[in-house]
Amino acid sequence: MSYAALNGSNPLSDVWSGYLAQAQDVPRERWLLLAFINAPILAVLFNALWQLIAPRKASDPPVVFHWLPIVGSAIWYGNDPIGFFKACQEKYGNIFTFVLLGRKVTVALTPKGNNFILGGKSIAFNAEDAYKHLTTPVFGKDVVYDVPNEIFMQQKKFVKFGLTTDTFRAYVGMIEEEVEHFMSHDQRFRVFQMNDINEWGSFDAIAAMAEITILTASRTLQGREVREGLDKSFSDLYSDLDGGFTPLNFMFPNLPLPSYRRRDKAHKQMSDFYVNIIRKRRANPDGDHSYDMISSLLDQKYRTGEPLRDHEIAHIMIALLMAGQHTSSATLAWTMLHLAADPDVANALYDEQVKRFANPDGSFRAMSYEDLRHLPILDATIRETLRMHPPIHSIMRRVREDVAVPATLAAPSKDGIYVVPKDNYVLASPLMSQIDRDTWKEADKWVPSRWYDEEGVAAQALKTYVDEGGEKIDFGFGAVSKGTESPYQPFGAGKHRCIGEQFAYLQIGTIIATLIRRIELRLPNPVPEHNYHTMIMMPKDPKSVHYRRRKLD
Repeated sequence: MSYAALNGSNPLSDVWSGYLAQAQDVPRERWLLLAFINAPILAVLFNALWQLIAPRKASDPPVVFHWLPIVGSAIWYGNDPIGFFKACQEKYGNIFTFVLLGRKVTVALTPKGNNFILGGKSIAFNAEDAYKHLTTPVFGKDVVYDVPNEIFMQQKKFVKFGLTTDTFRAYVGMIEEEVEHFMSHDQRFRVFQMNDINEWGSFDAIAAMAEITILTASRTLQGREVREGLDKSFSDLYSDLDGGFTPLNFMFPNLPLPSYRRRDKAHKQMSDFYVNIIRKRRANPDGDHSYDMISSLLDQKYRTGEPLRDHEIAHIMIALLMAGQHTSSATLAWTMLHLAADPDVANALYDEQVKRFANPDGSFRAMSYEDLRHLPILDATIRETLRMHPPIHSIMRRVREDVAVPATLAAPSKDGIYVVPKDNYVLASPLMSQIDRDTWKEADKWVPSRWYDEEGVAAQALKTYVDEGGEKIDFGFGAVSKGTESPYQPFGAGKHRCIGEQFAYLQIGTIIATLIRRIELRLPNPVPEHNYHTMIMMPKDPKSVHYRRRKLD
């Protein structure tokens, strides 16, 4: 028997008692500090351990490992979504789930993944649940994702009624006039105004194209009253409202921040601005105004026989202004950057203009809507830009019921087919399909000529997207191609495919043609990378384009 036992003493008990005595002497503030420091570390370690040992349903898609609880893979995805998708695809396959600030998001890649999500029924994959909290504060109540899908489809049909061939014919000349006026008066084109073909100027691709886009859209779709009201106060309203259309607003729609309060105030003022125009139109339907989108919407009625209310028309007009401005200005900015970086394509585009529009004195005749349909280089330039730089890289839906993953998308696991659980989100990425090296030759290079080959991948992808002569479907706003199986989907696909696609091509094409007729472009730096911290994929800095006035022969 040991000495300690003989004396009734336990060394381990003595040590523990001493530790407790010392611990009691530690100030309470130090305990709180230690807990504050160690709690996050313990949470991270527990989160990692739980992912390794927790039981998982055999039908659940693989989950991307992440260290930070709740945050999940948000930082990696937010900074570099395409790099994130590629790394996860290599490790997990074409379908996997990641945690995005507490949300579980199941990604389905490849055209088959796009078809699975974008071609899915709204009772299973719902867009309103995914986007309502972002769009409603900006666009307003009772339109777009703030209404049931059936009502939204009717509203899209009303907008489509205002986008006719006759209006498009009128719009081309209006857009051309606006661009010419902008170049003749805006300070950024001071060198052009000097009529000196030897001096170079510069403009910020995003800022200049954004202003041109909003001017041309207001002149055409929005109507004379809106165009005449485009002063600094309207620009400030637009800027404040635009500040509510960011990834932060998507994840946290109602934070007590000044930008959110400015967003809400701007929406109220802009809505009142449109309602005032609408009420004047109702009071004087034969007044001096053209048949624009507001006029068209005033003529429409729901299936119930009810006309659109004033605030609904106002909010549809805000939605058209905001959504169209972002997508078109981004595409224009990327196109200007690529043309400036590739003088051969820019020169070919200019020669195409000369061949079709040049007068004997070296001037250019006005463009027409029919002309724009017969400019293959211009068309290829726009489509190639949209292939590499579609407006958005991710399209989400919320899952309303458990949905089985087709075996054509992901081979069944050893335990059976995968099932996307109810209340998950699903995510499709058309951009991943549009830059897939297994599909597109030189996928990471801007090569407009790929669209000239009628038997090439680009032409076939476009045919599937447009579905010429093939199967079409009516989602409630007229028969259109689903386009969900194409590797080229710059404007989305399925029932939520962009209704303004045709107008966007007309607007972008007319602006590019008008600019390229008058100025040569050069890029002093490489084409910038994507800025993924914005809702619409914009270029990072530097994005300055150099230009000089063309010499007209």
